[in-house]
Amino acid sequence: MNRSTDPGPDGRPDLRATLEAAGRRLTRQRAAVYDHLCRADHHPTAEDVYRRVKESIPSISLATVYKALEALVDSGLAARLVAANGSARYDARSDHHYHLRCLRSGAVEDVPTSFDPDLIAKIDPELGPRLASKGFRVTGYRLELVGYFDPPGPGTEGAEDR
Repeated sequence: MNRSTDPGPDGRPDLRATLEAAGRRLTRQRAAVYDHLCRADHHPTAEDVYRRVKESIPSISLATVYKALEALVDSGLAARLVAANGSARYDARSDHHYHLRCLRSGAVEDVPTSFDPDLIAKIDPELGPRLASKGFRVTGYRLELVGYFDPPGPGTEGAEDR
């Protein structure tokens, strides 16, 4: 692992070192955006991040939040999860994991199951060799399950926030 991405005592990569290794500076705004992403219990949109970070940095603009998110994505500190309609949500979780996306609300959540690095071979044992014969080397994969959260029913307070 690259020294700049080694986790610190809080389990996160060294923000300053990782940004600097990518040719970026650590700014107060980038630190606040990253902190919010790391603490979020969901995968927020840029607008969600903006509303939250504005509470601690009232002068921040939405454009600055977008630029901070791009710097974090470009540095490998966050991932942009883009939907078919072009909307994006952001994830600071660095381990391999899967997502599910509600096609109604656009909400994205982590799938509560372990990542399987051998999943492709389990789905189709011949896929890897066929791709290799075409000169394609698989370096990773993403899995997103798409569907709908059921509408909230009686006794499911908070489900509408998904």
